[in-house]
Amino acid sequence: MTVYQEIFDEIQKAEKIVITSHRSPDGDSIGCSMGLYQFICKLGKTVHVVHPDKAPGFLQWVQDVHQIEIYDEEKERTAELITSADLLFSLDYNAPDRVGPEMEIFLRTSKARKIVIDHHLNPDLEFYDVVYSDTYTGSTSELIFRLIEGCGKLDLLDSAVGTPLYLGIMTDTGSFRFPSVSPETHETLAKLMRAGVKHYEVHEQVFDTNTLDRLKLRGFATSEKIEVIQDLPVAFISLTSEELNKFNYEKGDTEGLVNMALSIQGIKMAALFSEKDGVIKISLRSKGEQIVNVMAKELFDGGGHKYASGGIFYGSLSDAVDRFKNNLSKYWSA
Repeated sequence: MTVYQEIFDEIQKAEKIVITSHRSPDGDSIGCSMGLYQFICKLGKTVHVVHPDKAPGFLQWVQDVHQIEIYDEEKERTAELITSADLLFSLDYNAPDRVGPEMEIFLRTSKARKIVIDHHLNPDLEFYDVVYSDTYTGSTSELIFRLIEGCGKLDLLDSAVGTPLYLGIMTDTGSFRFPSVSPETHETLAKLMRAGVKHYEVHEQVFDTNTLDRLKLRGFATSEKIEVIQDLPVAFISLTSEELNKFNYEKGDTEGLVNMALSIQGIKMAALFSEKDGVIKISLRSKGEQIVNVMAKELFDGGGHKYASGGIFYGSLSDAVDRFKNNLSKYWSA
């Protein structure tokens, strides 16, 4: 039995299904969650989506995204959904702690069968009953497509299922430019488009709906806040809470800023430090021989992919930046 058939059989047997994804939702977590949600609904099953926190505004256009129930906003109800489920999906994260400490408690105590579908390194094999992990694939949304195809249900693929999957693949591959993109990825995109996905509309919704404040913030960050490390092809941007508030910051406004630093000619590694709610959020990106996931894990209690990772730092913004700069030589590949 393939892993696809095993997961499909688990869906067919279950009566109460809950789909979860990681904290700080992005295009792939929304895409894979809603793609799987739409697919399971077409199978006539009862399914709920529970996320730790709300997605940023530029992802709120996805069909039925309002069906996602937010733990931070409805703790009692969402905890009950997780506790009473007989099948739990963990999508786009590799271990239960990625949902945050409060929601993690309910995942760990749930008696449900647990399935992880993910593309991050080092999945928690002991926690899950079924593991579908492929660290060479650029997005979890692509894995959801393979699941649908692998269990022989491509006849259920339409724009409702396919559009969020396209969103997830597009955003987690940097618009199809990262090394994780394969010929199979493009074959998947072609099948999604044949199923009715309007790829140009997905791109417009994600990249062409800027607010004036967001554009001004990005202009300020790129003109005033980019710094390049002397003697190393490394650039970073740091933004204080006061600077973010000056531009009426909303969740998602700094999305993609770190890639702008990485796009500077000759730069091989970039970082974004942003101060929010008393915590420093770090985004790391790299290319070529440089990898950032180990640095994210060891310095900033985070993780992710070789070339795209993130983490957090409890302390001052200047201390977080110093920690990055002072440890660069340890993680640099000459």
